[in-house]
Amino acid sequence: MRRVPALPGSSAVLPAVLLALGLGGLTACGTDDGSGSIDGGAAAAGTVTVSGDFGKAPKVKYDGRLGQETSETTVLTEGEGADVEDGESAMVHLYIGNGFSGEKAYSTYDDNRPTVLEVGENSLPALREAVVGHPAGSRVQVLAAPEDAYGEAGNPNLFIGNGDSVVFVVDILSTVLDGPEGAEQEAPAGLPSITETDGTVTALDFADAEPAGKGLQVVTLVEGEGPEIEKGSFLAMHYLGQVEGKKKPFDENYSAEAITPFRIGKGDLIKGWDEGLVGVPVGSRVMLVVPPRFGYGAKGNDGAGIKGTDTIYFVIDVLGVS
Repeated sequence: MRRVPALPGSSAVLPAVLLALGLGGLTACGTDDGSGSIDGGAAAAGTVTVSGDFGKAPKVKYDGRLGQETSETTVLTEGEGADVEDGESAMVHLYIGNGFSGEKAYSTYDDNRPTVLEVGENSLPALREAVVGHPAGSRVQVLAAPEDAYGEAGNPNLFIGNGDSVVFVVDILSTVLDGPEGAEQEAPAGLPSITETDGTVTALDFADAEPAGKGLQVVTLVEGEGPEIEKGSFLAMHYLGQVEGKKKPFDENYSAEAITPFRIGKGDLIKGWDEGLVGVPVGSRVMLVVPPRFGYGAKGNDGAGIKGTDTIYFVIDVLGVS
């Protein structure tokens, strides 16, 4: 079966990964303002050379054991997009290397699937330095002293020992919005209404909705002004899916701790998403009305409680694209 967004619990995988990496809100040792000793640049015992093109897996060469007493930041490629501000999120490709062993510890390039990081006071100081203040399109390298990475405890999940220096290479693909931004559009009559709690989408209300037609419908509720989704793009979004007439959604990620980017237009997702989202600009909120032939077909999706005759509705906030 194709990888689809409509599997209950599917959005819970990434937060566990981020926590294991120490990127999901865990703070390493450092100064009170979260900046660590980033501004330094003392000589290290070993050296690291990073080469390769932005957006592709970096080639990282280690010469000796890296022993950073203070961290060094180098902008390898200067982007031309919007700067990432402190407290915002960004879609990135990320390489983490063990400066002691000279081994790759983790890389999003391995399966060509970027991740979304929120960077702020609770982020690793080295990672915060690599992202905050840099424009999208940048590749930034940080040779991190232990106190700006995983500290004296290290990170057993990454086989980084106590007190090891760490190499971060970050490609900043795009900034990521907190929610839709743009001009609100008048919704056509007959659509279900959106239920929100404290500004967060929680369900659809079909009480006054009309029966859906047979074709795929893409209804713009907020018209964004950012770059448009292209075929093959990775998309950061909030979404909620609900079967026509049902009281509760079968899946959503508005309540998730982290956003998993999805690739559009390459068969990873249901046809309704692959066809309906291409061309939608960042900042938009859209409602997709997806009949069976654009969704899960005649077999439906038992795990999500979707029959082969069900039409499904999605509310999607387009937050970032790369």
